[in-house]
Amino acid sequence: MNQFPSPVVPRRSLPGRWLFAGLCLFVLGAVEVPAQEERRAPVRVVTASETAIKRVLSFAGSVTALRASSLSVATSGLVAELHVDAGDQVQRGDLLLRLDGELAGYQLQRDEAAERRARQALADAQRRLREARELAAKQTIAETMVRDLESEVIEDEAELARTAAVAGLSRATLARHELKAPFDGVISARATDVGEWVTTGSAVFDLVSLDELRVDVQVSEAYLGLIRVGTPLEVSFSGDEGGSYPATVASTVPVTDLAARTFLVRVSLDTAPAFMLPGVSATTTFALSTGRQRVTIPRDALLRYADGRSVAWVIEGGEGASVARERLLETGLSFDGRIEVQAGLRSGERVVVTGNESLRDGQPVRVVSENP
Repeated sequence: MNQFPSPVVPRRSLPGRWLFAGLCLFVLGAVEVPAQEERRAPVRVVTASETAIKRVLSFAGSVTALRASSLSVATSGLVAELHVDAGDQVQRGDLLLRLDGELAGYQLQRDEAAERRARQALADAQRRLREARELAAKQTIAETMVRDLESEVIEDEAELARTAAVAGLSRATLARHELKAPFDGVISARATDVGEWVTTGSAVFDLVSLDELRVDVQVSEAYLGLIRVGTPLEVSFSGDEGGSYPATVASTVPVTDLAARTFLVRVSLDTAPAFMLPGVSATTTFALSTGRQRVTIPRDALLRYADGRSVAWVIEGGEGASVARERLLETGLSFDGRIEVQAGLRSGERVVVTGNESLRDGQPVRVVSENP
């Protein structure tokens, strides 16, 4: 027999029960809404729009100098002095090389002596002619003697002209024993040394000007009508991480290379970088207008598959009910980080650019960022 009576548990009133059940449903609903929102894939979208379509062309080229010469001596001789080496910068008129001019110097002395002798003989003949004319006026000498002296003067004048020309030739030959820089630049190569015999026309130095540099590029003849003087472009250099540099077409040489079917385009940079030196390889990029407007999307919005398909994910539905739909696209040209869409997408539709790698058709999504 129990000595302690059982505790009496008061029964809840009916209104209290309904209040408790409503509170539980509210809490469950508050938990369910965030859970559903968590299941929506976060994506970033942009709006497809029509833009002017450009054709981007890239060609390899190289930096060249406006003036580059292979310097040679004007006369044959033995190299006696070298004043520069490869890599030296020179100014116009600087002495680069001197040949042994001993024999040419002796020849010049001989020819100048002959010129002085001829000048003296002419002066003597002219003096005697003056005296003869004075005596002839007094009828003390025959007129034929005057004519003979006049002929002698003419012959002496011719002889002086001849010896002066010979002396001038020897003087010029001796001067050509020195090779001087024809313009400012840098010696890019040296092909001789002291003690070597060099002949006329043989290159001894390569001189390159650094003042006016350009980029030469061979362009396919198919684009001859699209690239003109003044066409803007971008130039980048191998090994440079500074990006590209604005430039313009300075000139074109509309003569097609029959072997390569290309023509020469010369490009000048608005501001040349310090490392832009002759021989450096460069890449030229042209963005040529096609004259048409088409729908374009960012390159990140396009997914290409191994079977050749190109697709983009389009957002359908309003806020809170957005889903992703796969679209098969026909694409065209690529430029400025965008892709031309020829079919499969309309202007104004929203496409996914971030988070599109693992989407499924009809999957609910949550737009976290949207750009026009």
